[in-house]
Amino acid sequence: MKLPKNKSLSGLSVALRHNMTKAESVLWRYLQNKNAFGYRFRRQKVIGKYIVDFYCPRLALVIEVDGNSHDNKYAYDEQRDKYLKSLGLNILRLNNEDILFGVDKALYAVEAYMQYLINTHDKKAQ
Repeated sequence: MKLPKNKSLSGLSVALRHNMTKAESVLWRYLQNKNAFGYRFRRQKVIGKYIVDFYCPRLALVIEVDGNSHDNKYAYDEQRDKYLKSLGLNILRLNNEDILFGVDKALYAVEAYMQYLINTHDKKAQ
């Protein structure tokens, strides 16, 4: 799936990759190198006018790690999610605290959602 890209965000995307939050770093250790069901993830991926935390092209899956920067930004997040969903993307939101203080449960949530998407895709292919 070819996604729209705002090239003016490329520099910021690279900077964010080098300055991930602690929670993003913990999750990235799990997602990198095809550790999650053998699926490849990209981090700090530019999609349109947004930069998403993690993106899996095969599942059209966006994973967002929400911390303090998302407090009081509900309208922005809602608008962003609406745009991403309009592109056919699936979105999973995790809280920093869920990753930092319960990484096993957070990883289970990721795996369960990925398995749901895999099963849904397999059923559509039949």
